[in-house]
Amino acid sequence: MRQNKWGWRLPFLLFLCVATVFVIRRHAPEGSLARPVDYQRSEGTIFGTVWHATYQSDSSLQHSILQELRRVDASLSMFNPKSTLSRINRGETAEMDSLLRIVLTQAMQVSRETEGCFDVTVAPLVNAWGFGFKHDVLPDSAQVDSLRQFVGWQGLTIEKDRLTKADERMVIDLSAIAKGFGVDQVASLFNRHGIRNYMIEIGGEIVVKGKNPKGEAWNIGVNKPVEDSTSLNQEILTTLHLTDCAMATSGNYRNYYISPDGRKLAHTIDPHTGYPVRHSLLSSTVVAPVCSMADAFATSFMVMGLERARELLGRHPELKAYLIYSDDKGELKVWENLENDNEKNGK
Repeated sequence: MRQNKWGWRLPFLLFLCVATVFVIRRHAPEGSLARPVDYQRSEGTIFGTVWHATYQSDSSLQHSILQELRRVDASLSMFNPKSTLSRINRGETAEMDSLLRIVLTQAMQVSRETEGCFDVTVAPLVNAWGFGFKHDVLPDSAQVDSLRQFVGWQGLTIEKDRLTKADERMVIDLSAIAKGFGVDQVASLFNRHGIRNYMIEIGGEIVVKGKNPKGEAWNIGVNKPVEDSTSLNQEILTTLHLTDCAMATSGNYRNYYISPDGRKLAHTIDPHTGYPVRHSLLSSTVVAPVCSMADAFATSFMVMGLERARELLGRHPELKAYLIYSDDKGELKVWENLENDNEKNGK
């Protein structure tokens, strides 16, 4: 009797053991005996630049990533004639979609924090100086003053999903925040899929979470600010070891041109003066909780200059920065408030 009794129980117990191991492996945390999940790599083009994503997942999310980025492009792109922003700029509608409302609200928040150094209405001045559309005739003071009449973020009013412009000639350009927001949207996609280790990058704007394929923090290089309008010189000045944060970099050392009269013109336009900025700050790298904010503040610091940027950082402990500037002798110097183990190459 006893032998018969165990005869049917042993296979059942064996089944329970196998099933338990299977469940544990499926739900075990990282670093346990669970089967290691491969890292996927996806890439493409969007917003006139290249995007890359590295993420630990059983399957590729290339199609879903593209859907998210195209949704952002259809809302925020100044160069997509069918986008919501383009239609608002042409005066065809005042109704915003949900993404545009979120980003404009964020942009106006940064404008208040930076006392207008970040201004999404500066596009007419950028174009006049030849950075939106290249031309050989630079604006004179009268033209600059004329354009400044309809440049100013305070002229934008958001009421629910409706945007009102104080002057119909106002043009909104979200280039200094849209890429960062696009990265944030892909990060949200990954989070919804339960992905815990990833890096997303669009044109230098980055979000990292968890660990890289080597099980370490993500290594993100900061380029040395070498004057090179071709962007072929990619010498790394330092490497930041980051996780669970966003990073964006803005600089004048590549996006500039020499005017017909021989002047070097930086692409960053000060909304207050209407002229290209002239100060010692060459590159601004900002680390923040979300990439849209990192993107916007990195641009803001390039308008503000080193000292004003440091003052603002003192009021915002959630922001960290790596600021590269030129001293009185023309030598590269670094100011930073990052608190991680970085390689200070060139400091």
